[in-house]
Amino acid sequence: MNNKRLLMLVEIAIFAGIGVVLDKLSFSLWAQGGSISFVMVPILLIAIRWGLSAGIITGLLIGLIQILLGGYILHWAQGLLDYIVAFSVVGFAGIFRKQIVDAATNLNKKRMGLYIVFGTVVGGLLRYAAHTIAGAIFFAEYAGDQNVWVYTIVYNGSYMIPAIILTAIVGVLIFTASPRLLKANS
Repeated sequence: MNNKRLLMLVEIAIFAGIGVVLDKLSFSLWAQGGSISFVMVPILLIAIRWGLSAGIITGLLIGLIQILLGGYILHWAQGLLDYIVAFSVVGFAGIFRKQIVDAATNLNKKRMGLYIVFGTVVGGLLRYAAHTIAGAIFFAEYAGDQNVWVYTIVYNGSYMIPAIILTAIVGVLIFTASPRLLKANS
């Protein structure tokens, strides 16, 4: 195994651990679950630093560790959506890695920040979608007389939208302040 690949694997493991800790340091809004945290930040950092696959693997590890630490699972498919899929898809922020690296190479921090925000929004909205689907299917009884889809979109949006915004802000601040962090896979 070459040193670059080993470095990537070590960083994935460390950042997955950091992600789990950051998720525990969260602001819970609702008793039924969902919280505002910085859990997506380590996934975003790895996805931008190493690319799509590394970001997905980091999210996958975070989801698996959360399950092992006592994730709330009613059904295997709900657990898959709320943990494995939800955190893995955050790694799709890595689809903008090339544009971010190009912007950093050209010293264009505004463009760099824009693509970091795009990546965060893509990954965050995919996570939001996974939680929303799980909510509509497995937590419909909480909607009462309301339309279950409207209820789950609003419920999950109440914590996911702020989490996406916070993650984007932190990601932009970190990479524009220290573009050399992008050098891992360049």
